[in-house]
Amino acid sequence: MILPPFLQPGDTVGVVAPASWFPYEELADGLRILRENWHLNVIEGDSLYAIDGPFAGSDDLRRADIQRLFDDPDVRAVFAARGGYGCYRIADGLDLTGLRANPKWLIGFSDVTVLLSLLANHQIVSLHGLMPRQFGDPDRAASLESVRQWLFGETPAQYTVPVHPLNRLGKATGVLVGGNLTMLSNSIGTPTDVDLSGKILFIEDIDETFFSLDRMLTQFRRAGRLANLAGLVVGQFTDMRANTSLPFGKDAFKIIADAVSAYSYPVLFDFPAGHVPFNLALPIGKDIKLIVTEQTARIEF
Repeated sequence: MILPPFLQPGDTVGVVAPASWFPYEELADGLRILRENWHLNVIEGDSLYAIDGPFAGSDDLRRADIQRLFDDPDVRAVFAARGGYGCYRIADGLDLTGLRANPKWLIGFSDVTVLLSLLANHQIVSLHGLMPRQFGDPDRAASLESVRQWLFGETPAQYTVPVHPLNRLGKATGVLVGGNLTMLSNSIGTPTDVDLSGKILFIEDIDETFFSLDRMLTQFRRAGRLANLAGLVVGQFTDMRANTSLPFGKDAFKIIADAVSAYSYPVLFDFPAGHVPFNLALPIGKDIKLIVTEQTARIEF
């Protein structure tokens, strides 16, 4: 796997909106932090000012926006300003030749998962983490700091989290892949489908019903995607909804635990990443160690 060079003050980065649109003024704090706090030169993509229905401009505009940054050898990182929906529509048209010749960081999560998976399939490490639209939120200061540490080469040695009663004990080493479960599920059978064999899979999601969560995991199981994992990291499943006419009777973590009950690899529950203020940055495509014991639950880098 290719680890992009770490950033230094004075480097050039780009910010684009590859998915949903949002009011440009909501990006003011994020751009200020990149420029004044991190001392980076920032290229603003055309998509930051564009609207086409729910999207930040047409598919062609958003694809061209991120392609220009991928191809520019002076750009050292590309930030997705926000997620939403739209990356899924532009992923197949992207050419990664320039990115492979001059590796750079791609940062985002949620809908951006499809682009993180695309890079992982081309052996390029990317960062599942906070996006600039959220940088100014004081409740997300720790999340922002974790992104900064990864990008500027202050890589944490490990993340240690509280032990969860549903954890399954064990140790594993493998490439970390994954992100938003809905996007991973919708990518099965497409060019952004990820080979999960021998990998450590991370999953999170938001605003799904318990039935849809169970359905996605059943799809993964039936497609053989759960059997050969090296390990599983379960992030935050936020704002999950019950079907009031026919309650499911289990919460998200119990549904996931049941889905992988036939396998023996380690499982770490309640990792602080996803659609929550405390959203630790994770290097998608990088080799990691997963250690789950009765006394500790941690990821080592």
